Amino acid sequence: MSILVTGGAGYIGSHMVHALVDAGERVVVLDNLSTGFRFAVPQKAVLVVGDTGDGALVSRLIGEHRIDTIIHFAASLVVPESVADPLKYYRNNTANSRTVIACAVAGGVKNFVFSSTAAVYGNPARVPVAEDDTPAPMSPYGSSKLMTEIMLRDATAAHGLRHVILRYFNVAGADPQLRIGQATANATHLVKVAIETALGTRQKMDVFGTDYPTPDGTCIRDYIHVTDLVAAHGDALRYLRAGGAPVTLNCGYGRGFSVLEVIDTVKQVAGVDFRVDFAPRRAGDPAAIVAASDRIRSLLGWQPRYDDLGTIVAHALAWQKKLDTLALGAAATGRG
Repeated sequence: MSILVTGGAGYIGSHMVHALVDAGERVVVLDNLSTGFRFAVPQKAVLVVGDTGDGALVSRLIGEHRIDTIIHFAASLVVPESVADPLKYYRNNTANSRTVIACAVAGGVKNFVFSSTAAVYGNPARVPVAEDDTPAPMSPYGSSKLMTEIMLRDATAAHGLRHVILRYFNVAGADPQLRIGQATANATHLVKVAIETALGTRQKMDVFGTDYPTPDGTCIRDYIHVTDLVAAHGDALRYLRAGGAPVTLNCGYGRGFSVLEVIDTVKQVAGVDFRVDFAPRRAGDPAAIVAASDRIRSLLGWQPRYDDLGTIVAHALAWQKKLDTLALGAAATGRG
């Protein structure tokens, strides 16, 4: 039996594929490479370039590779873009997920792990926010993910598809071995943007909104190391294989940092100062969102290893330096 990882050439998905291969699993990756990279997929995994909305392709992969588990990462994930182009998000995140779920049911897939988001909570009434709190997304991105959660729960009730829904908070960092990391051009992730600015790739960076009801006026987020997030997926897979009941779980540490605190940490770790400009709020950004993470710790036995903002930044910085060196080498040899 094999595991199908959609979006497995992307930032988080590729970390998952490496972890699965390291664990001796047989892995098939489905990715259209719109934001993913071939180099991010380990050679021991099978890479199929295609779209999750292609039901015939998904069904064929399930049958040919005897897929018994799907870990579904493939999605569009930029909140401001979702506000500007909502239909793209309802196609890529909701309609395509419906196709994957339908193929899973028809193909007899037993286990399904879904990559959801804290954006389903919107601007929560309380912080930390718990899994049972009422979802109230502020963006089409959050809504598109919540719709998929609902479809997955309904499909489970009707067809017995066992699932775990993991609601990610703010994912950052890189593989400690520096095999992979965030490589997307023009990324919007705060840690990556700040690091690129520190290294001179960007002349300056913007802080969107300084008038939020937070101690320093900037948004507060719960940052989780990508390796710890991947470990949560591994725990979820073991839980499902042992017959665990469907469940929705937050993936965060339970502690928040403001935008300015993250920028200060990047400056300290990188050892450089850089220009920061202040801009108006962006549509769809909640003021503060931090995970209540006791459920995932108790139910799955999840034990984070990199629960430290400085460590997260250090790993991301080391990866970005490696990426920049590889890009310079490629340009020098005419391969860039």
